Amino acid sequence: MKRKVVLCKEIPGGMTEQEKAEANLLYNPNRTTEMAAFRFKIQDAIWEYNQMKPSQVRERRDFLAKIFGKIGERCNILPPFKCDYGFRIEVGENFFANYNFIVLDGHFCRFGDNVWIAPNVSILAAGHPLDMQQRIDGWEYAFPVTVGNNVWIGGSSTILGGVTIGDNAVIAAGSVVIRDVPADTLVAGNPARIIRKITAADKKKYRFAPQDDDGRK
Repeated sequence: MKRKVVLCKEIPGGMTEQEKAEANLLYNPNRTTEMAAFRFKIQDAIWEYNQMKPSQVRERRDFLAKIFGKIGERCNILPPFKCDYGFRIEVGENFFANYNFIVLDGHFCRFGDNVWIAPNVSILAAGHPLDMQQRIDGWEYAFPVTVGNNVWIGGSSTILGGVTIGDNAVIAAGSVVIRDVPADTLVAGNPARIIRKITAADKKKYRFAPQDDDGRK
């Protein structure tokens, strides 16, 4: 287990910007040089990661193990990949993300086992207030994202902060997920809505070649 990453110096009688973010309160990441310096450090490291060869699967996994808060033994994130802080990203076993995976980890983003992510997917835990002056003044908010086991997120989907996706769910390509997704469901659209439950009948949706069909009926 990695130690807790502390970005900001303690403020007697008050909360640091990091503590505000992780408490779901408005925070200003540019108020302290520590947070900005840490982001640049991680972004520089991710730039190095994106120069590694796609065939260097184990080397890339071990590189991310120094940045992520948790990582499974089998993890393959194809470059290019982008994130802000790294230590708030936790991925389980057999995790795969295709090209152009973006995680704005202003809050914790946790992924279970067997999570597969298609190209151009964005996990946006951080956001900006509706009020114009609050945005101009640099305030942000962040809410955690939790993705269960055996989830497939389709291409060009966006998952917003505060969302929990249940086990075995499928997010259709192009979806914008702004609310929780129950387990064993297919969701699609903008904003994403439940299309239907995933059932045993879905095993028959696609055909196997004859030599691969033994025992699957």
